[in-house]
Amino acid sequence: MTEQLRNLLILLAAIVVILILIMLLFSGRSPFRRLLSLFLEERHDDGGEYEARASAAPARMTPSDRRANVQEEPVQKRTSEPIVEMATLIRKSDDRLRVIESTGQIRLVDEYYELVFVTRKGHKLKIECSAEAYEKVPFNQQGSLTYRRNTLVKFKYYEDTVFN
Repeated sequence: MTEQLRNLLILLAAIVVILILIMLLFSGRSPFRRLLSLFLEERHDDGGEYEARASAAPARMTPSDRRANVQEEPVQKRTSEPIVEMATLIRKSDDRLRVIESTGQIRLVDEYYELVFVTRKGHKLKIECSAEAYEKVPFNQQGSLTYRRNTLVKFKYYEDTVFN
């Protein structure tokens, strides 16, 4: 075996090992990828990184700090995959601009419908929905809420299922 052929085989083996390591470290379910996603996650708060770390792991909490901490709203998950949680509708809000033409025709412009759910863990979720879903989802009815980003996919409760 010549020197050049041996060097070529060593180089090919090194490339294979590197590719296998990349596949193991950066596959979708690897612990390294999950740890890396924590550092690369987008943050939209104005407090900065230091305040986020400080609020995430307080050293000692007094009872008054615990009460204040419970009342804060957590950051809503922002993934592109559908998320399913048990939730109860506590508030509905809408924003519509009604335009009346001189002919008597009425039309709605810039319609925005929002449902506020509370999960079993006490987190509040603000979910956008269609006008039909806005009307159909009942108050104080616990059910399975399926949403993608901040948009309703479906709300399934004992008597019915409401789709967006």
